[in-house]
Amino acid sequence: MTISDLRNAAKDSGASGASGAGTPGASAAVGRSGKPKTGKPKKQRTWRSYSVYVGLALIFAYCLAPFYWMLVSSLRRTADIFDNTLLPAPFSLENYAKVFDGSTMFGQALLNSLIVAGTTTVFALLLGVFAAYAISRLNFRFKSVILGVIIATSMFPGIAVVVPLLRLFTDLGWINTYQAMIVPSLSFAIPLAVWNLTTFMKALPFDLEEAAMIDGCTKWQAFRRVLLPLAAPGVFTTAILTFIHSWNEFIIALSMINDPRIQTATVAISKFTGATEFQAPFGEQMAAGVIVTVPLVIMVLIFQRRIVEGLTAGASK
Repeated sequence: MTISDLRNAAKDSGASGASGAGTPGASAAVGRSGKPKTGKPKKQRTWRSYSVYVGLALIFAYCLAPFYWMLVSSLRRTADIFDNTLLPAPFSLENYAKVFDGSTMFGQALLNSLIVAGTTTVFALLLGVFAAYAISRLNFRFKSVILGVIIATSMFPGIAVVVPLLRLFTDLGWINTYQAMIVPSLSFAIPLAVWNLTTFMKALPFDLEEAAMIDGCTKWQAFRRVLLPLAAPGVFTTAILTFIHSWNEFIIALSMINDPRIQTATVAISKFTGATEFQAPFGEQMAAGVIVTVPLVIMVLIFQRRIVEGLTAGASK
């Protein structure tokens, strides 16, 4: 290596050092740990982001305020039922004790509601799964018309069919029976089940069912072993929605049942009586309302992930 080569190398190293030293922020780009800093500015919250949280808090308070007041009122004494304080003072469980003292038969009413809602849910799922499978997977004429008719049957309000059903069930001898409540509930639960399950099954790929049939499965085996397990989230969501709808049903049960041993919980609450003829037992009604509502709230909170999965299934691909 000659002297001229050494001089040229020294000039090149000096120029590169000068350019690095002259670059603004070059020394600041390296932190104390020796790693380069990203330099991303911290995201500051604006008034818009806070307004979103405020709006959600207002909606949350608006939706839960009635239930909160029902809970607080159920924990008041009978003498303090008209107080407007946010918390009961003192706390009292006398309303809950009166609900289950035996005179209201509220325990039997809860069992009746469970029987009616459970039976309605089972039959709605059995019929809804097969109907949804036929509509979503099979090809036949007027398929869309049939689905539209099924949905249209659920648009009639319950009060519009009370008088015809009352006349029909009187002729059949079904008054004061469980089937007088289960059959009308099915007329509203089956369309809900068919609609939800049809939407869910349409989103499932046909290739899986065809692959199972190529491997030797029949149509029924492919449905039972492949399609039905994949449709479990939709079936689970439909079961919860159907159960809640049947559990809260009131007008049909009130019209068809006169026997206190057969009436459901919603009807039993409406027939609570006070110490005198003109006294309304608000405390007992609030306590019974909490007892009826809490199991549904707990069930939804436990299975909320499955409910969301079932409702959003098929929304995107």
